Amino acid sequence: MKKFFIFIFCLFAFNANAKETTFDKTLFDKAQSEGKIVVVSSWVKYCTSCASQMKVLDKAKNDFKNIEYFKFDVRNKEIANLLNVQYQTTLLIFKNNKEVYRSIGETSREAIYKAIKSSI
Repeated sequence: MKKFFIFIFCLFAFNANAKETTFDKTLFDKAQSEGKIVVVSSWVKYCTSCASQMKVLDKAKNDFKNIEYFKFDVRNKEIANLLNVQYQTTLLIFKNNKEVYRSIGETSREAIYKAIKSSI
């Protein structure tokens, strides 16, 4: 039973660290003005599909180095309205100051990597 509680604690501790807002409008604009590919994902607390998508994106950060990654809590209406995002687990990719990809609920490594590769 003690191992079970330790497992649950670690699970929530990991998810709490993974789910933080890193989106910053100034950094987002700067990355785009520098011609970088920008990936933005939205999440909400206790969303399992969000956690799955974040795991894929964390791996993608290591595999695709010259890309800027941002994430935000979809309940932050200022950011959500700026990006026209209404749902958690929304994934956006920007290239040349334009949105080139949008999905809702995508957690498949293959689909996310394909979208990133097609943007490069």
